[in-house]
Amino acid sequence: MTDLHRKLQPRHITFMALGMAIGAGLFLGSASAINLAGPSVLFAYMFGGVMIFIIMRALGEMAVHEPVAGSFSTYAHKYLGHFAGYLTGWNYWLLMVGVGMAESTAVGIYMRQWFPELPQWIWVFGSVVMIGGLNLMEVKVYGEMEFWFTMIKVVTVVLMILGGAGMIWMGWGNAGQPLGLSNLWSHGGWFPNGITGMVLSLPVVVFAFGGIETIGMAAREATQPERTIPRAVNSVLWRILIFYVGALFVIMAIYPWNQLGTQGSPFVTTFSRLGIREAAGVINFVVITAALSGFNSTTFSGSRMLQSLASKGQAPAVFGKVGEHGVPVRAVLVTLACLIVGVILNYLLPERIFAMMMSVLAFNTVWTWAMVLIAHFSFRRRHGATAFPLRLWPLSSVVCLAFLAFVVVMLGYSPDTRVALYVGATWVVVLSVAWKVFGVGRAGQVVPA
Repeated sequence: MTDLHRKLQPRHITFMALGMAIGAGLFLGSASAINLAGPSVLFAYMFGGVMIFIIMRALGEMAVHEPVAGSFSTYAHKYLGHFAGYLTGWNYWLLMVGVGMAESTAVGIYMRQWFPELPQWIWVFGSVVMIGGLNLMEVKVYGEMEFWFTMIKVVTVVLMILGGAGMIWMGWGNAGQPLGLSNLWSHGGWFPNGITGMVLSLPVVVFAFGGIETIGMAAREATQPERTIPRAVNSVLWRILIFYVGALFVIMAIYPWNQLGTQGSPFVTTFSRLGIREAAGVINFVVITAALSGFNSTTFSGSRMLQSLASKGQAPAVFGKVGEHGVPVRAVLVTLACLIVGVILNYLLPERIFAMMMSVLAFNTVWTWAMVLIAHFSFRRRHGATAFPLRLWPLSSVVCLAFLAFVVVMLGYSPDTRVALYVGATWVVVLSVAWKVFGVGRAGQVVPA
């Protein structure tokens, strides 16, 4: 049996994480967070970005020291016990399948804007076939496609920021009259809904960064992980500041925050104002690309997690086999088979499936990030500070865990997200019963070095 191949270059790893962080939510979403916080959402994104950076540094330290398949599941298995690794691995696989369904659904929704006569499920099925084909090729092909998917999004955001800056300071698209920055404080101030509004927006902001932990999943297939992983992790914070904070700063300077979303995507409106007549079509193409990028990464991460679980005896052994091109073909195929459920749901519930999937997956995201930090505690006690240490440990980890606990409380506070706790808790109970009563996953006792 061959092993996973190390063929992902530094640019692949960096753009994988960036591609997961810059999703459809930035282009057509962010409105819910802005409605809650107003311009102070910028501070929420900065604070949330710092918390995510702490998680990524903790994961990065372990990945540089031990670039293993399964990433945080393997670390939980090794440092917290095989039951913790089992729960974390299967929890993350479910998260990737669920996000994959949501992203493929997004492709169907946006394609219908161009082809309204065709049913949504056809495009969802087409995206499953396309992304499945890419993930069955050698990992370098996946890395290249993710690089170019993300490059399209990055260029779009940069152009929007530059064009918006031209409106603000040079009067582009406004008869030469600079718009200035007054919209940031002229409609109720920086905190129109008080500090409470900003605090309530934090869970929404945090989940915008979901998937950034893909860096860890790719460590086993990265060339020179001791150099690749630190470079990718360290770039996360400033790129978040540029692409999220920069883009939303420009948008809220151009348009009053309480009017955003009433005229469609701010990106479409901004490009239209700059004289780009086909702005709606351009942004629709970019958002489809963003959804395909997210779907591509979730399929990669889900299949690698399933392969890792199988290699530790916590999933059927057949899923652990790796083909001659270094791809866990059977793990990819079973992940794709589960994604077909998304096609069926799009046939039955085309108007509800996207919101339904995104609302029930928040718990899984928090679980993954919390397990990274908790496993890192045990890792540091055993190894001390390593070549790529998390700064200000353990204080930074304690603060970040407290923040994640707050997010869980907020999930329960809001009726719209409370279902995530019910679904997440039910899934953990099902996995625990399978472990305790039926012995599922209990064979795996040894973690590969």
